Amino acid sequence: MSVIQLSDPLRLPCGVSLPNRLLKSAMTEGLADALDRPTAAHEALYRAWSLGGTGTLLTGNVMVDRRYLERPGNVVLEDESALPALQRWAAAGTSAGNQLWMQLSHPGRQCSRMVTRQPVAPSAVQLQLGGMFGAPRALTEDEIADIIARHARAASLAQRAGFTGVQVHGAHGYLASQFLSPRTNQRNDRWGGSLDNRARFLREVVRAVRAAVGPQFPVAVKLNSSDFQRGGFGHEEASRVASALVEDGIDLLEISGGTYEQLSLLGIDSPDEPHKARGTREREAYFLDYATAIRGSARVALAVTGGFRTPDAMRAALAKGLVDVIGLARPLCVEPALSARLLAGSSESAPQDEQRLRLAGGFLGPASSNRTLRALNGQAQTAWYYRQILQLAAAESPQLELSATAALLSHYRREYQLARARRDAGAPRA
Repeated sequence: MSVIQLSDPLRLPCGVSLPNRLLKSAMTEGLADALDRPTAAHEALYRAWSLGGTGTLLTGNVMVDRRYLERPGNVVLEDESALPALQRWAAAGTSAGNQLWMQLSHPGRQCSRMVTRQPVAPSAVQLQLGGMFGAPRALTEDEIADIIARHARAASLAQRAGFTGVQVHGAHGYLASQFLSPRTNQRNDRWGGSLDNRARFLREVVRAVRAAVGPQFPVAVKLNSSDFQRGGFGHEEASRVASALVEDGIDLLEISGGTYEQLSLLGIDSPDEPHKARGTREREAYFLDYATAIRGSARVALAVTGGFRTPDAMRAALAKGLVDVIGLARPLCVEPALSARLLAGSSESAPQDEQRLRLAGGFLGPASSNRTLRALNGQAQTAWYYRQILQLAAAESPQLELSATAALLSHYRREYQLARARRDAGAPRA
């Protein structure tokens, strides 16, 4: 049996083949106009990533309801009004013959106060993060059904626009992830309680999306391997949900982890992570162990995103059959052609986030057990990469000398400006 290479194609159950084993994982862009539509900046950004050699590109989370956004600047897909702009985005993002999949998402309680004062969630459990998020109200049965239908409609419109697949966001503490977690889902109806009930929302969304796009269109899911919080969604439950999603007809499962309250998605440890093994924290691909466990119960194409930086680790994960696809995110913000380099056989590693930010001026301060301070440090790291995305979208070179503190302040200013522009344009506020 030949060893799987990064350059090898991968045929999915729906019949579509991925050009190679590299995937750009979803990163929120914040590039939409005041009416939440795609812009020329999306086209420039995704054309750069397309030409960079990555076989499959995932968009940042596209919202299905204009009242509830992950952040100002999100694209929202509710109807046909943005179809021409979506078509231009899709054409640019597939210009090198690669796959471009739209990530569909609802933020649930992780909806900034700049967007809405009262978000919605499975239960009225507020996000404890420095008052940046309002207290949510619990969704009604009719509202749950509406959100499921919105995902299906958005998937159908994405398909019409020329996107070559979709991914349902079931991770990182957004709405589907909130339904899965006993910490945030305290319902006593058919949407809460047992794991089968807590997984019902995600599974119903996947089924509705599959029905909307047909059997020959890729449908993927992003799933937490664990929330890494006491009493939250754990890795044993993740394995069971993964197996159920395979029954529902998904083509690829991307494994990640963490929520806004617990930043494993950024590779940041927390005192509230009793289940995260030391070895997993200290090496590359920090969700790989959990993905391996999931692989034993769910026979589906598997991608892992989070921490891959060295070509040797990527190639070893493929060669050992631990994963089928290597997910990359932040490295592509500073080197959009990284995939082309890897496919050409390069042995040069991408710098770790900590190395990048030390060179750029460091973090906001030392590590702290205070949740809010840890979140600010995480946001500062993220803001630094947001700035690199803006640079790519403007066809400009990365600002590698930018400090994390300066990036965070700039990010806050820009978020406020985007939110004000949305309000001036008549955006609804719940």
